[in-house]
Amino acid sequence: KTSKKIWIYLPEDYYSSGKKYNVMYMHDAQNLFDAKTSYAGEWNVDEKLDSINAQVIVVGIEHGNEKRMEELIPFKNAKYGGGNADNYLEFIVKTLKPAIDTKYRTKTNAKNTGIMGSSLGGLVSYYAILKYPKVFGKAGIFSPSFWFNRNEIIALTNTIPKLNTKIYFLCGDNEGDADMVNDLNKIDELVSKKRCECKKLTQKKIIKGGQHNEKLWRDGFVNTYVWLF
Repeated sequence: KTSKKIWIYLPEDYYSSGKKYNVMYMHDAQNLFDAKTSYAGEWNVDEKLDSINAQVIVVGIEHGNEKRMEELIPFKNAKYGGGNADNYLEFIVKTLKPAIDTKYRTKTNAKNTGIMGSSLGGLVSYYAILKYPKVFGKAGIFSPSFWFNRNEIIALTNTIPKLNTKIYFLCGDNEGDADMVNDLNKIDELVSKKRCECKKLTQKKIIKGGQHNEKLWRDGFVNTYVWLF
């Protein structure tokens, strides 16, 4: 058994409004709200959402430190291991989400439930919408590390008949990973074959000069949230 610390962001009017809210599940909670717990700078999620009066509850799930790769990589990678993302997502869907929906005033359906993360968190967020399309109707996928499981992710995407999830893809063109943009474009192309462009379900941003870091994700966060919700 693993125990996980969960961070919760509530909108400023939560206790006075009585209404129900959208929910965003986010990985790597250590990096979302607090510079002190972060690996290399925070996303300022709370300040950013306050500044636009966002009507959303954010559920930040802490990564397991040295277990982070194990948890967030869907299929075992020959060099780096991993392969435990099924258990991690099952924890979110079967244990965490019911607890959040019981304790807080949430809109519970897929249309009002998002999942979001960067790097390995981007990889596992994409995997989550393939596995649980009826749970997560929106996804913010930042700098996804598709290369860990490229072949398996492409194969899995190809087996999905249709995908109605709203997706915001974001990466930089200077992330130090030569395949980042190619992989993102490839997945975007496969996804777009599964839906009509008329529905405008995908947004893709490739930031000139953008690097694989908290700054890129912090700067892209508000636009992504607004577009998704």
